[in-house]
Amino acid sequence: MTTAIWQGTVVAESEDTVVVEGNHYFPVDSVRAEFLRPSDTTTVCGWKGTANYCTLEVAGQSNPDAAWYYADPKPEAEHVRGRVAFWRGVEITE
Repeated sequence: MTTAIWQGTVVAESEDTVVVEGNHYFPVDSVRAEFLRPSDTTTVCGWKGTANYCTLEVAGQSNPDAAWYYADPKPEAEHVRGRVAFWRGVEITE
């Protein structure tokens, strides 16, 4: 079981993550949506496409743009569609 934890709270948990460039991408239905807030931030990856970000909010604390996903990935990154990854202090345990 792979788990994403921030501020001592499990924000995602799954036995079905996909690892790309060292990041675990969790199925969207394994992410606790109550902790995600949409962000206007986007970035572009040359081979994956445009990433959209979310801010994590747990116990009154915010972690801006700590989660990201590819809503419409390029064909070579299709395996991350419908998945969310984390960074910026989010602990990933396996």
